[in-house]
Amino acid sequence: MSVAQEVYSQLAVHNSKDLLRFITCGNVDDGKSTLIGRLLLEAGAIYDDQIAALQNDSNKYGTTGGRIDTALLLDGLEDERQQGITIDVAYRYFTTQRRKFILADSPGHEQFTRNMATAASNADVAIVLIDVTKGVSVQTRRHAYIATLLGVKQIVLAVNKMDLVQYQSDVFQRIVDEFRQFATALGRVDAYAIPLSALEGDNVTVLSGNMPWYQGETLLGYLDNVRIEDRLRHASLRFPIQRVSRPDANFRGFSGTICSGQLQCGDEVVVLPARSKARIKSIVTMDGELNRAETHDAITVTLDRELNLARGDMLVPGDAEPRITTEFQATVVWMSEQPLVIEKRYWLKHTTRKTPCEIKTLHHRTDVNSLARLSAPVLRLNEIGFCTLQTTEPVVCDDYQTNRTTGSFILVDRITHETVAAGLIASSAEESQPGYWSSASALTHAKRQQSLVRMEDREAQYGQKPGTILITGLSCSGKTTVALQLEKKLFEAGKIVVVLDGQWLRMGISRDLAFSAEERSENLRRGAEIAKMLNDSGQICIAAFVAPSAWVRQKTRELIGRDRFLHIHLSTHVEVCRQRDSTGQYQAADRGEIQNFPGVTYSYEAPDDADLYFDTSLQSPEAIAEEVYQRLVTKWF
Repeated sequence: MSVAQEVYSQLAVHNSKDLLRFITCGNVDDGKSTLIGRLLLEAGAIYDDQIAALQNDSNKYGTTGGRIDTALLLDGLEDERQQGITIDVAYRYFTTQRRKFILADSPGHEQFTRNMATAASNADVAIVLIDVTKGVSVQTRRHAYIATLLGVKQIVLAVNKMDLVQYQSDVFQRIVDEFRQFATALGRVDAYAIPLSALEGDNVTVLSGNMPWYQGETLLGYLDNVRIEDRLRHASLRFPIQRVSRPDANFRGFSGTICSGQLQCGDEVVVLPARSKARIKSIVTMDGELNRAETHDAITVTLDRELNLARGDMLVPGDAEPRITTEFQATVVWMSEQPLVIEKRYWLKHTTRKTPCEIKTLHHRTDVNSLARLSAPVLRLNEIGFCTLQTTEPVVCDDYQTNRTTGSFILVDRITHETVAAGLIASSAEESQPGYWSSASALTHAKRQQSLVRMEDREAQYGQKPGTILITGLSCSGKTTVALQLEKKLFEAGKIVVVLDGQWLRMGISRDLAFSAEERSENLRRGAEIAKMLNDSGQICIAAFVAPSAWVRQKTRELIGRDRFLHIHLSTHVEVCRQRDSTGQYQAADRGEIQNFPGVTYSYEAPDDADLYFDTSLQSPEAIAEEVYQRLVTKWF
């Protein structure tokens, strides 16, 4: 085999290995740089001349008494070496027989939390270091919280400097128990604990004889064997257009990098936000044309028809479209010395789109030590909050947990051009309104008294089982009309029934609410509480609400009780609803006079778990009421 063939063979083997990205984080002086330097040294990722230079630098700075200071491999800035701290994120690349690795050594000082958040946004695994002599600190909790917030589900709890406590197992276990108690509030996190000494090399690449009580994986063994999944590769196609390529009159292509999924010639795609459809005619690269492209590929595509596309548009499959919205909720990590200003205009940069935006509401700030939600008028440097944002132009997005790329954004000051925040778009399940749907109550000592009338006796006297029928759909889809027809049929059958309409609530108990996502949620919550009280008294409630959020509908079902709940969704098309509109609300929403209007300026998350579906453009309200009544007779009464 020639030298060239051998090189190509080795490159082929190298390219076939999977890639793991990991980050080290934790408090300042916990030993992150020392640990990673030791890992690189023992993994054979340092050349002889680098080792010689490292020995000279170690003698120069005198931090380890003549021994090699492996931290200097990562602390490359002169200020870092003089102060003995990490300031910037240091990236290193190495490989083992099984895997390729990209590691990011992040700074531990609170001042540089934003650097850590940037590094964690691309990581598969987070190594959270804890100095065994100091225990779990606020910064440890902050970094662990940010890492999980940014989608890192695999955490290595690296309890460092075990040599300083004579390798005692009980000290190690006490810290592990404390961290895991905190980690239970982080959600689905897999935490693997390793006792080690970065300075001495214990359990870094070889199991230590100083800790015979530990028989788990070494740090390198864990990184080599931990299961990782490329979620973006298996996600739906997201191809944001970066530029329109027009080198001559005969070629018009659209260039960008595939965020997730795959694309091949002949695929039908939808162009968002315009919703135009086309097929992929060709996929062009610098190395020639491809039949198929995958996640992270930088390509230019041509379409089989002329469409007016621009930077910021996105190609997606027709059966898996993201949200198109001008208002959404997001977790925001504030990165600027200048505090957040409500309703100040910022630039929002999302994939390849840049649009003006405002933070309309700051719902709460998260205490990173206790994970408690606290009310706060502003966010300051390194604080994390949950906000509602409103953009001037529609944003094509997914929630962050589904797609890291299309679910994230940054905010930029329009005057100074400083990046002031990083944001993670919330899923429907996260779009809760603090203090409303929470099970917590300000009346901590209050106790609900048990009724002296048993539910069985109510059912026997009234001749019915209580329950709530929730009817949802767009404005003018026919919800109230169907509800009134159903009420009439149930009343004529001798049932005790009440109609509860979302618009009627706004004339009374909810007249203090406007139409933000938060206030729509609160209107339905109040309606659900009333419906539950009616059910508890033995009555049937028919509730008619727009209810655009899937999460809020789910919370309503849980509040009332699944055995008492029937969900009917009117899937009438928005154009039919527009034609029926006699109040002019759709036209007002088009003009921007009504904000957050579902189906126009606010996305409606159509349910896939409703019990019954109807289209009032195909069936009359009377026919729908009769069909629902028959369902109630056979399944409920």
